[in-house]
Amino acid sequence: MKKNDLRLFLVCVLMTGWIAQHSLGWAAPVDAKEVDEAAAEHAVLQDSNTLYMLVGGYTSATVTTGVYVYKFNQETGAIEFVSNAEAQNASYLAISADERFVYVAGENSREPSVVYAFAFDKAAGKLNLMNVEETNGASPCYITLDMDGRFVLTANYTGGNISVFPLQSNGSLQPVTKVFDFEFEGSGPVANRQNKPYLHCAVFSPDRRYLFATDLGSDKIYKFETSGSAPFLTAGAPQSFKVEPGSGPRHLTFHQNGKNAYLINELSGIVTVFNYVNGNLEPVQTIAADPGDGNKASADIHVSPDGKFLYASNRANTNSIAIFRINEADGKLTEVGFQATERAPRNFNISPNGKFLLVANQNSNSIQVFERDVNTGLLKEIESQKISDINRPVCIKWVGI
Repeated sequence: MKKNDLRLFLVCVLMTGWIAQHSLGWAAPVDAKEVDEAAAEHAVLQDSNTLYMLVGGYTSATVTTGVYVYKFNQETGAIEFVSNAEAQNASYLAISADERFVYVAGENSREPSVVYAFAFDKAAGKLNLMNVEETNGASPCYITLDMDGRFVLTANYTGGNISVFPLQSNGSLQPVTKVFDFEFEGSGPVANRQNKPYLHCAVFSPDRRYLFATDLGSDKIYKFETSGSAPFLTAGAPQSFKVEPGSGPRHLTFHQNGKNAYLINELSGIVTVFNYVNGNLEPVQTIAADPGDGNKASADIHVSPDGKFLYASNRANTNSIAIFRINEADGKLTEVGFQATERAPRNFNISPNGKFLLVANQNSNSIQVFERDVNTGLLKEIESQKISDINRPVCIKWVGI
């Protein structure tokens, strides 16, 4: 869709919502503000050749840099280093809707885990630390925030809980107000990995009414209802959805159509396809992302910007990206192929224009750049653009220039 056509569409959506709410006296089924913000932001990123690429990575006694800032040309795949910032074990990043702030999960299991709040100076491409708050839950491995910039949330892996932080008007963090742990219980059949709850991600539904949290330890996806005030989350109905025992649900993503969701299961190497109906997840298909023998360690999952393909990463013995075609009619998957990567592709992201897929290889200390065939979904590495001077990268995010 061209930019002018998109703007006309958004105006029509906004006018429809206004007429529905003010003239007819009923609430519009689509939140016009969210449609406007999300679609306009994506349009800007699609139309901008150069973006900022923010990368989170694990640190060590000798490497204290946790966040790296690059410029990325999404037409050529060229990458240019800009700056970095210290943050201990920056396992995941979240960007505010207005792109003024960056929130970083500092994953620690023995020391207090924290969240870092940075102001992002786009003109200089630099992150300026505002404040740090403890999560009161160990090993936060995922961080997100609501569209209106009121709350930041972390999924705490070994803590087996979710932390909620209200935000100040200047974007800085207030102390954690709630740690949700009483809802999470149970275990799974994989004794050394599923002895208790292990929260791995927390993802908002397309309409932002619900938050879904994956629990690798109990083979459940928990559902929460959201509100405009603290504590922000309340248990949903049903409270959770079960997947096959021993699956180890890790990351969940929604299709742009708002009708399907896709789950990558770490321990089974399986993708579960759901229909998303009235706030509920209804499983309709399972398909192998890692069909190999031996231990599985599948990690990340994303839908291409055009909604036609799904990608999932595999670590352990495989080290690959699985590629699937999405059936437009029902959201089900067909295997297309696999792309080999370097070691431990924990995270990856697709450029907003859909032309490139970049992989963060934790154990190879590298970021690979793959050109994506938009017709077949297949990937081809551009070796000349690989980043190899980075420490254990585990998260890639885009920000407009």
